[in-house]
Order: sequence, then structure tokens, then C-alpha cells
Amino acid sequence: MDARRFDGGESAESAIRSAGLRVTSARVAVLDALRDQPHASADAIFADVDRRAPGTALQSVYNALNDFAAAGLVRRIQPAGQPMRFEVRIDDNHHHLVCTSCGRVEDVDCVVGEAPCLHPSQDHGFALTHAEVTFWGRCPSCAAAAIDPPSPTQNPTVTEGRS
Repeated sequence: MDARRFDGGESAESAIRSAGLRVTSARVAVLDALRDQPHASADAIFADVDRRAPGTALQSVYNALNDFAAAGLVRRIQPAGQPMRFEVRIDDNHHHLVCTSCGRVEDVDCVVGEAPCLHPSQDHGFALTHAEVTFWGRCPSCAAAAIDPPSPTQNPTVTEGRS
């Protein structure tokens, strides 16, 4: 399936069906949670899904996320030292900013030009298609609070609502 962006313009049911997957209340709740919480971890998605579709098992959330990733509905990202996160912005070659204090993740468009955005000093014969870049620093809130950042390989505590 061609990668597309589920940005809320189409219903979760329609996006799931278009991906060739069976529509279930758990899958709808997971996709809706991702639309509302970009860059969410599976645990954060589960907490949201539990409110949307009470009784949904954590394993069902993991299964839905894996199915969506395989079908091209979501993208997995895993900044160093952080839990795996999921996003619905999949139709472009964008990168991420990660706060080393609170773990907040934001999208940033291509660094330079069109995909793959960066050109390695040697491509070893590879036909490059994309690049993944993670920028590390402090978000405006943490910078204003002058919180000392841990190293990017540590797992900063992510506060509720800031993932």
C-alpha cells in the first residue's frame, strides 16, 4: 500500500478499511488517539484508548500499532534512550526534535532539499531513499526553567501530555 497521512481529514474507519484491515473499536480508538497525540508511546496510546474504548487490552493496542505500521498507516520512531513512539505523519521524509529534559518530540521538515535531505560522504553504491535525523536540545519550557539535560542516550522522564 502507498504510504499516506491519516491527518484526521478522513475517518479512522475509512483509513483502516483502505489499508485492508478489519475495522474494530480498538483499532479506531488507537488511530484516533494517535491523531490527537502525535509521537505517543504505546503506553500513552493505551491510556487514551482505555478512555475511548474501555476494556481494550494493552496487547490489542500493540497489535493495532504493529498492524498499522505494516500497512503504512503509522510510522515508528525511536529516539535513542526513549521508548518507541508512533506517528501518523508518514507521507514525507521529515525529522524530529527531542527535548533532552522532558522528552517532548516535535516534527521538523527536511533539513535541506528533497529526500533523502542529507548526502553522506560515501553512499557505498546505495540508492538513497530517505534519512532519519534526530536533533537533541531543550524545548522552550525546559530551557526557560534552566533544567540540566541528561545525555541523549538516557531516558528522560516524559510528563503527561508532553509526549
